[in-house]
Amino acid sequence: MALHDAPLGKSSEYPERYAPELLFPVPRQDNRRRIGLDDGRWPWFGADLWQAWELSWLRPNGVPAVAWGVIRVPAASPSIVESKSLKLYLNSFNQEVFSDADQVRERIEHDLSSASGSVVSVELYSVDEPATIVSRPDDFELIDDEPIEVESYTPCPDRLHTGEEQVSEALCSHLLKSNCPVTGQPDWGSLLIRYTGKKIDRAALLHYVVGFRQKQDFHEHCVETVFTDLMTYCQPESLTVSAHYTRRGGLDINPWRSTDLHEPPMPRLLRQ
Repeated sequence: MALHDAPLGKSSEYPERYAPELLFPVPRQDNRRRIGLDDGRWPWFGADLWQAWELSWLRPNGVPAVAWGVIRVPAASPSIVESKSLKLYLNSFNQEVFSDADQVRERIEHDLSSASGSVVSVELYSVDEPATIVSRPDDFELIDDEPIEVESYTPCPDRLHTGEEQVSEALCSHLLKSNCPVTGQPDWGSLLIRYTGKKIDRAALLHYVVGFRQKQDFHEHCVETVFTDLMTYCQPESLTVSAHYTRRGGLDINPWRSTDLHEPPMPRLLRQ
């Protein structure tokens, strides 16, 4: 199926019953080919962490249950799942009877694993469970006030450069914005970068981040582009890049890519 067949940007009827056929996979390969990765090997570990805030189903007695969920799609999966199709799919649970939350979780895991081509994990939480919300993690330094002048809004990775000082640091920018490649609607996010290596020039990095402002691409692809550009132009010894996007349609997407196998802490940021 081509991307123009996706439900994004089109009027859609919400399903009244469970409908896994609504899930629309989008192959990752086309984007990876554009950033010079075409041999099936990727220079990262990672996943796409989705947070679903509008999730409901019916208990056996007909009384609705509500929850919120965390969905992890491995970065090694052949496909991502287009966001509106996921929204429609999750809403297809609204009038479906399930015995308990575990049955719901298992069904979502099965369907998303089938759509993405890899094993997807799902965690469901009560809406009464507390969640830690931060503006940014404590050890991340904000770079948004670096003195720069912007003339154009196109990512310019060749501006990225380092000094000679060796550092281990964590940087944050809340100025990440890109646009949906189908609808053109803006996607807002915060970018977190943790690395060890020669010190990255912060003004150049901020200029690069702002350059995404008119870029049309999916969230996952933007993070892979940032990761690849930093590895190419700054050559850090270790690197983790994550983006925390604001929600749309009850979903927010938080992709991360890293030279480290272990998932970084993924707090819920204030704008989410």
